[in-house]
Amino acid sequence: MNKQKVALGMSTVLLASVMLSACGGDKEVGNTEVVKETDSKPFPISIVINQVGETPANDNDMEKAMEQYTNTDLQFQWIPQSAYDEKVNVMIASGELPKLIKLSYNPTAIGSLKENLFWEIGPFLKDYKNLSAQNPVFFDNISVEGKIYGVPLFRDLGRSVVHYRKDWFDAAGLKVPKSLDDWYNVIKAMTLGDPDKNGKNDTYGFMMEKKYNLNADSTLTRFSVMNGGPNKWMYENGSFTPEFMTASFFDTLKFFKRLYDEKLINQDFAVVDVSEIDKAYETGRAAIRISGGNAQSWQDKIVKVVPNAVIDNASFEGPNGKRIPGESGNNGFLAIPKSSVKTEAEMKKVLAFMDKLMDPPMATLLVKGIEGRHWQDGGDVTLPLNRDADAKEVKPYRDNLPQRNEWYNIAKPMKQPDLFRKNQQIGRDNEKFVVPNPALTLTSATYLEKGKELEQIMTDAETKFIMGKIDEAGWKAEIEKWKKAGGEKLITEYKEAYEKIKKK
Repeated sequence: MNKQKVALGMSTVLLASVMLSACGGDKEVGNTEVVKETDSKPFPISIVINQVGETPANDNDMEKAMEQYTNTDLQFQWIPQSAYDEKVNVMIASGELPKLIKLSYNPTAIGSLKENLFWEIGPFLKDYKNLSAQNPVFFDNISVEGKIYGVPLFRDLGRSVVHYRKDWFDAAGLKVPKSLDDWYNVIKAMTLGDPDKNGKNDTYGFMMEKKYNLNADSTLTRFSVMNGGPNKWMYENGSFTPEFMTASFFDTLKFFKRLYDEKLINQDFAVVDVSEIDKAYETGRAAIRISGGNAQSWQDKIVKVVPNAVIDNASFEGPNGKRIPGESGNNGFLAIPKSSVKTEAEMKKVLAFMDKLMDPPMATLLVKGIEGRHWQDGGDVTLPLNRDADAKEVKPYRDNLPQRNEWYNIAKPMKQPDLFRKNQQIGRDNEKFVVPNPALTLTSATYLEKGKELEQIMTDAETKFIMGKIDEAGWKAEIEKWKKAGGEKLITEYKEAYEKIKKK
């Protein structure tokens, strides 16, 4: 963050709510004047986003605050999450679109972007102070053939954080592990060492559930990246290679097989639901996990069962320091349709609106709400006033509009437990150490046709190897099966797509 941005944050972010006025004149945020009345007419912007909880009332004070600060006339259309993608697809097909719409990064949306139905905004981002200040990875992760068509709804890029039972670790003289050998020793001690001192063999150092190797939060990917491996795919020396064909991934696989063979992890991991695993951690039966969630939630739940339990968190580090598999970093993105925004000048006004939402006063409004209703000054911190009002009146906008308030120097953060703050800070710091997935935004005909089938071949093979149903030769045979089923073609298509983008 540059010095100018820091100064901006320090001087204005405490002006955290907009004092609304029905009459004309100067506009205020908090007690300090920051926006002057101009002669320009408010620019109308219709917005389609998904419903979060109850639908907010039209023209509520949150919307008025945004309109007043950004000089816009906002019309929100809320669509239930269960019907959202279907409704958006119908809107795209009919051409009846708002000026701003939330899209998910899925084949239908990608197809519409390729068809030139939305504005490409990449070349214009440099002209907007807040949007241009963000890590380019956020935008890369929603790009289509190297082009950017929207503003991400920003989320942490690296959410791998170690959560652990500090009281057990301290009693056993253990430290947070930083290598596969360290992890083995800690897990063994927490499984066989009776850390809860009840004389029973009823604890695990680490537990897994049936989706342990799927999606961006794959346990295998997290450990492999920590150990020096790629994030899902690797591009090196002109070749694309999936993670499961690398030595670091196979070392990780052998590590988990060892844990399974020695009964140091739950033997039902291939079939057990995550809710059951959560219950084990929350009732004091497990010691350590890698999570994108909040350690404070674990602390709050476990003390109801084990009053003296102490949860802590730490960075997920490997032998060569922090290496975190980068995730998508968004909850969808906001795109500008060409059918409703006809000119470049109008498009720039919509971009300016999104950029202004990331100014400190607006970012604080979206995160905390309105001063006096949702929070109040509490000295060194701000104090939440009404959790129910926050959920109903603030969260719908917080979840659906771009805000990155943590990148501004907010002098008075919201009051939260120290453990919660530590967890947040680790997640933010992780952004500097993320390993990107080079195939995240690549297109492949083979993947569209056979992606799920190919993924199933290897996820099943991983489970079979860990459980001893296949050996190393069997593992290699599964890779060959994957190649023949379309994997080799997928590798070729990813390489071609990647190199095509790089040439632009």
